[in-house]
Amino acid sequence: MSMFAEVTISRSLKEVLAITRHVPFRVTVSLIIIGLFAFAAMAPKVLQTHDPLAIDLRSSLQSPSIIHWLGTDQLGRDLYSRIVEGAGQSLAIGLGATALSMSIAIVFGVAAALSGGVVDSILSRIVDVLFAIPTLLLALVFVTVFGPSVVTEVIAVGIGTAPGYARMIRGQMLAIKGTGYVEAAKVLDHPFPRIVWRHILPNAMSPLTAMMTIGVGQAIIWASGLAFLGLGVAPPAPEWGALLNAGRNYVIYAWWLEIIPGLAVTAFALSVTIVGRHLQDRLEGKT
Repeated sequence: MSMFAEVTISRSLKEVLAITRHVPFRVTVSLIIIGLFAFAAMAPKVLQTHDPLAIDLRSSLQSPSIIHWLGTDQLGRDLYSRIVEGAGQSLAIGLGATALSMSIAIVFGVAAALSGGVVDSILSRIVDVLFAIPTLLLALVFVTVFGPSVVTEVIAVGIGTAPGYARMIRGQMLAIKGTGYVEAAKVLDHPFPRIVWRHILPNAMSPLTAMMTIGVGQAIIWASGLAFLGLGVAPPAPEWGALLNAGRNYVIYAWWLEIIPGLAVTAFALSVTIVGRHLQDRLEGKT
């Protein structure tokens, strides 16, 4: 290895250490966990040890071992490989549902805050009614009407979590509208669309970045709850909630079928929540 390469690697390591020095240990561990799950979602074949859909009845309900790291299910399928395969579906559902809920919330929240008057009252009452309905109940009704699938699960969770985001966006927009720099822009006779685009929206949306991060973990939990009730992705898809639903009938004889997928859901949701809280603290500190 050349001296130039050694110096480059040394500088890179110093830069990484300088960055991580100010990051709490729990956040670092959470980022590593998120990174592992993200890698599993993008390249599952690299991490899998068996075909996640291959049935081998001779190996059914085997406990964790050297051959099957996390055991097998009732059809002899490798649980570790199925969890790795299901990471892509679970993360896609979480990201898709969060993106959908934020899109709906931005439309309602921005329209209510900027319109004011009767429009604000009508939109706020609609959001209040939706917010009063439990998220899981609203999602259950939607999935029951349109049938279980990945798309309906994303839409159901997105609609169910949107009212909470809409209320936060509306409150943030109203707070920004009353600040001194917005009033100064009005005094300087800046066009209202320019004020909204340059001053109100960027400052109102910045704190919501952390909430979106936390929302991904919450969306995965809601989706797993739907799948646990039999209203999620249809078998043999190894989505994490579907694994929980399939394992509940064997929890006495094969505890790993229920505990280990539950730990995967918990680990990812907890990790994104920790990172989201850290981002929230940093953004509030800068503000």
